[in-house]
Amino acid sequence: MSKLAPARRVALHVVSERRRRNGHVRDLLRTSEQMAALTVRDRALASRLVLGTVSAEGMLDRVLMRFVKRPSSLEPRVRDALRLATFEACYLDTASSIVVSQGVELVRSVAPRAAGMANAVLRRVVAEARPEVVAARARVEEGSCTIDDQALVSGLPTWLLARVRDARGEVAARDVALAQLEAAPVYAASNRAMHDDEEAYELLRDAGVTPEPAALPGSFALRTPTPLASSGLVMSVDVVVSDLAAQQVARIVAPRPHERVLEVGQGRGTKSLLLQNAALASGGFCDIVGVDSEAFKTRVASQRMATAGLEDHVTCRTFDARNLADDKLPEQLGRTFDVVFVDAPCSGTGTMRRHPEIAWSLSEDALVGQGSLPELQLQILTAASSRVCEGGRLVYATCSLLPEENEQVVAAFLASEAGQGFITERVVIDADAFAPCVTDEGFFQSVPARESCDGHFAATLRRLR
Repeated sequence: MSKLAPARRVALHVVSERRRRNGHVRDLLRTSEQMAALTVRDRALASRLVLGTVSAEGMLDRVLMRFVKRPSSLEPRVRDALRLATFEACYLDTASSIVVSQGVELVRSVAPRAAGMANAVLRRVVAEARPEVVAARARVEEGSCTIDDQALVSGLPTWLLARVRDARGEVAARDVALAQLEAAPVYAASNRAMHDDEEAYELLRDAGVTPEPAALPGSFALRTPTPLASSGLVMSVDVVVSDLAAQQVARIVAPRPHERVLEVGQGRGTKSLLLQNAALASGGFCDIVGVDSEAFKTRVASQRMATAGLEDHVTCRTFDARNLADDKLPEQLGRTFDVVFVDAPCSGTGTMRRHPEIAWSLSEDALVGQGSLPELQLQILTAASSRVCEGGRLVYATCSLLPEENEQVVAAFLASEAGQGFITERVVIDADAFAPCVTDEGFFQSVPARESCDGHFAATLRRLR
């Protein structure tokens, strides 16, 4: 009988806690005392196991269904343990003997009587399923693959990859498949309200995160990002952690100094900081009113703006953006703005490797019909458009790869009565690396790839009347 490794024991605890609480796994990893007590090496393994297991949850269950006689009768903690071991067997390079022995110990730790069953199941997983994943990966990397190969390699639902392929092309689908279970790169931008770019670089360097200049001015790729969490630089807002494509979206919005900006979907204020960075690059602060429907996010955003010294330039309000066209609005909202930026709620399919719960919680029904995400997005875009002044700009953005939430929402708005006074403008980007992301329609659409940014969409519209 082998001893259960601490990393796998903690990984099982986090996965089970996420199932019980239906929480966000990254939040649990960040706040777990058990994770904090691990060595750096063990913490890395535990994180990889947890994130991968949650991301590929549905695919792991399909594998287990082949080898478990009555999968529906599995006790939840046993299923958690088998999923972890199956993920390690199929997607990591751990020796088969270790996968089986450690997987058995995982199951034994929660259900001793199930150890024999686990041994038999995991031996079949490493003998049959593991070679299938290896062979599928080779075909995907060569480009001679099926959509089922891509699903097996990524752990993603087949229907979702098929949507990506149909919308963005075969190469994009392969890129998404190969990137999904890899660690996403970490980027940070200087907070120009507090530091110039050289000062931000020095702060990051001294924190030990190995910053390297990225494609956008004032942005850095962090090659060893682990020390960032304990550095205090994020809490103090000395730097802004944000995917590079999300930073590019803020630069597409490109508010000018002293312009009035309405930010819809402010969240915790990350884009507010990036919008001010863009304005400061042109010579001064813009004036932002940010709205979000969730009060706790508004509180977080307000605190971040105060910490960043931006409370005089950014106002945060809790407000349902679907009501922005109402006759009676709060004073700060009952006017028009030079720029209205709609960072719409969406499926998040462009950020699935950072938010592993998305893939298997999203359904095709969420994309069509009454109550769907596109319907909500169109409602918000339509209401927000009423706040754009004549000659002003309306920028619509998501972190989705799906045209139902992107191009089709823009088209539906332009075809509506509210959209009659608007025209599309080609997005302006300032990094050659993003030139391929500008579509034929003049929109911005990035796609996740290994060691590259996430999937983000942006469209710029201008009000003529």
